Amino acid sequence: MGPEANIDAIRALEKQIEEGKGDIINLKRDRNSLLNISTRVPPEILGYILGLSLGRENSWYFEGLQKGSYNFLLVCHHWFQVASHTPEIWSFWGNTLQDWKKRHHRSGATPLELVLNEARSDSDIPFDQSLQDAVRGRVMQDTIRKVHLFSSDGDTLTPIISSLVPGDDGGQNANIESIVWENDGHPTVDISNFFARSHLSKLRSLDLYGKFWVSSWDHLASRTTLLTTLSLDISTSPPSPTLPASQLFSVLTSNPNLQELALANAALPDDVDGPALKAQLCSLKTLALTGEFRHLFGLLRRLILPETLDDLDLSISNSTMEDISQTLASYMRDYFRRDPRFQDRLGIFSSSQSPNSIIVGIVRIQGTLPALEPPRVSLLAITNQPPPNIPERSLITLITLVPQERVVFFDTDLDMRSPEDLFFTMPNIETLHLSDLLLSEGFLQPNPDGPHANRKLFPSLRSLRLEDVIYSDDEEWSLMIVYLAHQTSDGQAISLEVIGDFPHDCPQVVNGIRGLVKEFTYRQHPVTEDDEW
Repeated sequence: MGPEANIDAIRALEKQIEEGKGDIINLKRDRNSLLNISTRVPPEILGYILGLSLGRENSWYFEGLQKGSYNFLLVCHHWFQVASHTPEIWSFWGNTLQDWKKRHHRSGATPLELVLNEARSDSDIPFDQSLQDAVRGRVMQDTIRKVHLFSSDGDTLTPIISSLVPGDDGGQNANIESIVWENDGHPTVDISNFFARSHLSKLRSLDLYGKFWVSSWDHLASRTTLLTTLSLDISTSPPSPTLPASQLFSVLTSNPNLQELALANAALPDDVDGPALKAQLCSLKTLALTGEFRHLFGLLRRLILPETLDDLDLSISNSTMEDISQTLASYMRDYFRRDPRFQDRLGIFSSSQSPNSIIVGIVRIQGTLPALEPPRVSLLAITNQPPPNIPERSLITLITLVPQERVVFFDTDLDMRSPEDLFFTMPNIETLHLSDLLLSEGFLQPNPDGPHANRKLFPSLRSLRLEDVIYSDDEEWSLMIVYLAHQTSDGQAISLEVIGDFPHDCPQVVNGIRGLVKEFTYRQHPVTEDDEW
């Protein structure tokens, strides 16, 4: 048989193989049609289940779709057909411009959740004409529900946001419920036109972070009434206020159901827009303000806060000790006095953020410690040209803003130079957590020559935890034993937990400590390779 005959025979066999493949596929489809998932579940229900299986999260963290989310398309022909005819499955284009390119033509007119997470992008895909037309088409249909965009390049966001602006040929953006935009790079993106032309009548959440510019917020105030979350931390070049006072209060007044409010560098002038301008936030649960003391406090004292507030977070810059101890103290005392929830047991948490700042958290405590319940107050104060002991002074100043006799839980990492006067103002402390504190003679005892001699700093103490304590020499367990003997001299039982590397832990010393406390826990830090080296 010659070569020509072999070629003809091979081609004939290949033709039979291809015909056989079609028969096999048809047989597999017939078999799959008999499976329970195909015969017992209506296509509408199966499509809904497949949509749920995507498990996407369109949150601030831009999780989006996980790898393999669409693997159900490979299960069988029936599943592929059902998924292809279920528009809701394609209402999310994915996390990146690559994903948008693959899926945007399948989504039809279902409500779109538009998410861009530039960090998840594998390659540089341009926002080309086809994608621009797809976004503009959705704007014209008014079918966009959420727009969550994250990028480290303003040049990436600019054309996308421009495509979201309604044109003269239709569209209102009236169905957008959530906007989360972050521009973590240059240049600044001008979003004024988007807000000026969008109706946003269903907008509930607005979160802007990074370099954005809005020439006027009047449109937001006039067209939104359903906002529950408003978070603005934006900067411009050159720097300018996030919101002028009058426009900010117009937004707050037009959205009475606001529950979460976070503002950074919102400006309030000291002139005509000042004291007479107020906003009553009846539904507010979380308030976070960041900025220079003059602007931040100018805003804070014009907000009428409800008793439903769960979190108050103030981060103050360019403040002085007088700002904290006088101006802010007066306001906070009134705030604590108005809110009946602060008549309960309180806990205080404090830490030093830098040599010239301190953060203090104040919480209400119920039940068995350390179960924590709202409300919670966080105060971060950063002062100008501080003296060397500014953290300790700030801590004492901030603590004096609360009813000290109600403090039962105290946690601090500050090496306070003169804690005696402070602790005697809080006689009901039951749980004390200290870290980075110098263990020296007279540890946690009053000055024997001072006004509190022969008294206990913590008459109500039940639990003491010490972490990473600093020692004056190599064998200072004896100082701990002296303190415990003083603390338990009237038969009061306490628990002691020690975390870190104590200098000397022989059995005799440990047993001596155990004999003075109700419970003793000693945990060393794990040894690392660097430590061994």
